[in-house]
Amino acid sequence: MTSRDPFRPLVTAPEGASGPALWFAFQGSQLLIRREQDRAVVPELIHPRKLGLEPLREQYLGVLDGTGCYACEVAAGVAPPEGMAWTGLRGLFGLVDDALFALAGRAVQVMDWDRSHQYCGRCGTPTVVKAGERARECPSCGQTHYPRIAPAVMALVRKGDELLLARSPHFPPGMHSALAGFVEPGESLEQCLQREVLEEVGIEVTNLRYFSSQPWPFPHSLMIAFNCDYAAGEIVPEPGEIEAAGWFDLDHLPVLPNRISIARRLIDAAIAQMRGER
Repeated sequence: MTSRDPFRPLVTAPEGASGPALWFAFQGSQLLIRREQDRAVVPELIHPRKLGLEPLREQYLGVLDGTGCYACEVAAGVAPPEGMAWTGLRGLFGLVDDALFALAGRAVQVMDWDRSHQYCGRCGTPTVVKAGERARECPSCGQTHYPRIAPAVMALVRKGDELLLARSPHFPPGMHSALAGFVEPGESLEQCLQREVLEEVGIEVTNLRYFSSQPWPFPHSLMIAFNCDYAAGEIVPEPGEIEAAGWFDLDHLPVLPNRISIARRLIDAAIAQMRGER
């Protein structure tokens, strides 16, 4: 993958901006791309009308490597232009660089928010774009609607030379991962982690250590990953939530998550550390 300069997020295009821009055009959650051998290309255009597409809505995203970036959505059933295809974001992993993949994830979330907040959730009045902010505003009651972000905590529990890994019923066959759950109102990240681990597998943990975070656009999560240590308890999987869970040593690891996810980075980092301790 190639490296890129940092993306600069903006709500409105800089004054005097002109020329082609990157257009992240969606049909629902499917992105318009062109395949070129072993990579995917996001179209760089003056406007999607150049491809015969009429967007239902548009949002300016910012600047990537000096190039303006937009997100837009077209109606369901519209065929892709010749030589192009509608593709889910998961299918782009490994076909675009990290900066472009992250920007596609930002774009799909912005479109989902814009689509779902055309009307005020408080009074039902059609909303309008709020100048200078990524927000829609109700002209009747004044309610401001910002893009929704759902924080979720991920916990990788270690006990000596073993890691606690579990599988949800919706995981691919054999795949195990770290535990995770959404933060509840009034709850800190640390409280969420301890509660989720206890609820899902009956284990108490200690020594929580922040690892990293990752926006996760499926559909609008922010994953915040921690390492932690076993404190007490026996594994008891939560019915309906956890299909299986267990302690795994480095020589007997199960199928792990795709490298696209922070879960895999969290697990790989722990494995590297444990091997270095041997």
